[in-house]
Amino acid sequence: MAEAAVDAVDAAVHTVRARHEFRGMRTAEHYFTVPLDHFNAAPGKEDAAETITVFAREYVSADHSEAAAEQLPWLLYLQGGPGGRGNRLMSLGGWSKAAAKDFRILMLDQRGTGLSSPIDRNTLPARGDAAAQARYLEHFRADSIVADAELVRRALGSEPWSIYGQSYGGFCALTYLSFAPEGLREVLITGGLAPLTGSAERVYRETFKRVAARNAEYFGWYPEDRATVDRIARHLRSTDEFLPGGERLTVERFQMAGAFLGGNTRVDGLHNLLEDAFVDTPRGARLSDSFLEQLRSLVSRAGNPLYALMHESIYGQGSATDWAAWRVLREFPEFSPDAPELLLTGEMVYPWYFEQDQALRPLKEVAGLLAAKPDWKPLYDPLRLAANTVPAAAAVYTDDIYVERGLSLETAAAVRGLQVWESADFHHDGIADDGEAIFGRLLGMVRSVRD
Repeated sequence: MAEAAVDAVDAAVHTVRARHEFRGMRTAEHYFTVPLDHFNAAPGKEDAAETITVFAREYVSADHSEAAAEQLPWLLYLQGGPGGRGNRLMSLGGWSKAAAKDFRILMLDQRGTGLSSPIDRNTLPARGDAAAQARYLEHFRADSIVADAELVRRALGSEPWSIYGQSYGGFCALTYLSFAPEGLREVLITGGLAPLTGSAERVYRETFKRVAARNAEYFGWYPEDRATVDRIARHLRSTDEFLPGGERLTVERFQMAGAFLGGNTRVDGLHNLLEDAFVDTPRGARLSDSFLEQLRSLVSRAGNPLYALMHESIYGQGSATDWAAWRVLREFPEFSPDAPELLLTGEMVYPWYFEQDQALRPLKEVAGLLAAKPDWKPLYDPLRLAANTVPAAAAVYTDDIYVERGLSLETAAAVRGLQVWESADFHHDGIADDGEAIFGRLLGMVRSVRD
């Protein structure tokens, strides 16, 4: 598996192209050349010679002299996703401020995102037809991301390093613990304990329940928004409204505004969105330009098409996912776009995304092939995790609508030595609200064991 693949290539080609200093921090831009296919990187194997670029930006506090910074240990940050590029920090704050006291932070653009051989509707056709594109995308899951990280670590000359995984980054951290634990000093995870076994359907049955409960909680806070949501749904069923760019806004696409529900303080932004919904015009009440512009950024995957393409594959191990969320949705009629009291949805991906989002339409066929893929490789090694010796700690959020609490605790119990801090004070994006305290708490937990 990934461990053998890492050993197949001794080092990545590494260059540093730019360095900058601003707002109390220094940055360096690192580029690495890595194999496309870590798992068949032997001579004569298909894709063995092909490489891609992986980008990462280093952040160091200017409180450290350059000489002192060179001696700091590395902290690799693994961003949420799939399909999300590494954070672009404008200054050190929250968890990064806390981390920069003791670490050089490496913010990775996971392969296919940001500056790491990016994937979208414009780049994928270079691979050939839909079947060729699907084969290419098989190399963009957590196992390949971990193999990249190990080559990056070696290229930087780092001893086993610390990693911090948020959301999908936590999934990647579990893959790291499974297949390359020798590269790890300690592991911190927030909102990202993936189920180690079982089908994607099991995940969505639990998360649909959480999203329904979060809807009820939200409308309890803002009962007037219950009427506004239903008014918008009725309006869209009878009147054509178009997003900036010309795409028709459908009821099911409006339901994607439920992304707000996964936030801690961000949830209240949903109310601010809805209060701008309607304006009076000579044609009667219509959705306002302000509302439609705000909604556009929520319902388009133009900025991270890999999320839509690869999302269900993160739960695929040994079988096809086959649009699991779409099939499970039928068990929850309260989420139907025709429901009399409309509920807003969470992170689920449905096949109609690839019909209604113009950034995804050219990718419809390849998305179907990925959904039907019957032989996704395992992403975790339960036996190795059960024997884990790397200090690890995870924050589990009681009411998380994206990574369900019960499944997270099940995973935590299966990883030897993994300490859990459960909190009902935060939701999935807790580190955006009090990242400094959360990071410090988890770091203290692993250090208490290691030291």
